[in-house]
Amino acid sequence: MATLPPKVQTRLASGLKKFQSIVSAARTKDINESDTVVIITDMLSDLFGYDKYSEITSEQAVKKTFCDLAIKIDGKVRFIIEVKAAGLDLKEDHIRQAVDYGSNAGVDWVILTNGSVWKVFKIIFGKPVSNELVYEFDFTQLNVKKDNDLELLYYVCKESLGKSVLADFHLQKQTFSKFFVGQLIISEPIIDSIRKIMKKLYPEVKVSNEEICSLIENEVLKREVIDGEKAEEAKKKINKAFKSLAKETIAKSESTTL
Repeated sequence: MATLPPKVQTRLASGLKKFQSIVSAARTKDINESDTVVIITDMLSDLFGYDKYSEITSEQAVKKTFCDLAIKIDGKVRFIIEVKAAGLDLKEDHIRQAVDYGSNAGVDWVILTNGSVWKVFKIIFGKPVSNELVYEFDFTQLNVKKDNDLELLYYVCKESLGKSVLADFHLQKQTFSKFFVGQLIISEPIIDSIRKIMKKLYPEVKVSNEEICSLIENEVLKREVIDGEKAEEAKKKINKAFKSLAKETIAKSESTTL
């Protein structure tokens, strides 16, 4: 859980109260997209802490067009923000448009919003480029008295950027997903540990790592957890982490023998 600075917490609490009524009224009146952009700009400034004149821009070119808004700090674009009309439900086409802007601009983080619903995406620059919905929330349903709700706002505040709060939250979600845990369970070190524990408990039972892995894959875990793109991504991350851990262990061992 992120720790909110007291000044930021106060600003978020007061801003939430102020803008919830504004956003709700805008949705009821079904205002157009350009007027919704005005509200989002005010929210980015008064609620999220960005300077309206130097850090929020509507002039960020993406190929031959312009995105609705962008957060640009010290010459670097930190967020691409795609805004839809307050009364419009966010659909798959809107998501595709928003993440396309981010990938074409080479920006890691993209926000899609109509004022009420906020969706935060991470662009993954691989081959091919992909995206991941990190989290979403309904602004009108947030409770000013709940720290967890204020934390959802803090992740995209100016103050969180220098501390990599959003990136850390994304990593937390990745490593505590069913795909990551599933791949961790069938990784070689864990399977080997299971075999050794079984051997201690029941010395007469002879099983191999391959047999244990097959049992877990086919009869213990759900197929969706171990197959597919997300499972493969989790597997790569785990293998990379184990390799890094092995290198650190070897380095420590060598340093103690010198």
